[in-house]
Amino acid sequence: MRKGVATWDAAGASQDLAASSASWYYDWGATPSGITAPAASFVPMIWGAADVTPATLDQVKTEGNVLLGFNEPDQAAQANMTVTQALDLWPQLEATGMTLGSPAVSSGAATPGGWLDQFMEGAKARGYRVNFITVHWYGGDFDTSAAVQQLESYLQAIYDQYHLPIWLTEFALTSYAGPTPAFPTEAQQAAFLTAATQMLDGLPYLQRYAWFALPVSSGSGTTGLFNEGPVATEVGRAFEAAR
Repeated sequence: MRKGVATWDAAGASQDLAASSASWYYDWGATPSGITAPAASFVPMIWGAADVTPATLDQVKTEGNVLLGFNEPDQAAQANMTVTQALDLWPQLEATGMTLGSPAVSSGAATPGGWLDQFMEGAKARGYRVNFITVHWYGGDFDTSAAVQQLESYLQAIYDQYHLPIWLTEFALTSYAGPTPAFPTEAQQAAFLTAATQMLDGLPYLQRYAWFALPVSSGSGTTGLFNEGPVATEVGRAFEAAR
């Protein structure tokens, strides 16, 4: 159940998902949004504050027993929530009775005093339940060994900070150092995916991972796993072979 993907309902997504050998997937929403995947389980998410409604919370309870928390609340272009706002809404997520993943910050998950650290301290003070830590990671160093080491160090620091299981729900090599995202070659991306998943398989606290992303798209560079068909990219073939 470790290997998963982040996806959206692109043309052929259901066929791509079946070909990928992923055991689970999510789409940043409360429902599978048209994707059918008998061999892969769906994990719902409460993306942001507007999704904390009785109807949406009732819906996620029909999708399984695990629920992902808010998506990058530290980013204005994503869920864009204050720590206090997230904490005030958290009891409604708890009330579903589902296993809860923390809000997934875009970066700095292990930073003392950072968004996630403040949230976890607040949750502890209020007696709230968080079952695992959800994190994202994008590496701007396209050297395979260096990138894998940086990812491992980041995950270890997060585990040392919170001592909870971790789900890595977005990761790939993408540099955000310039005005537009930069990507490695397909060969470099595939080499990283292979080495990174081997490393992740050795971390006892890493429960699941999800590559970003299943479909090839104009904005995701070399990270996409499948063209419509389904036709695996070089990176997709590496994903198919991963555990």
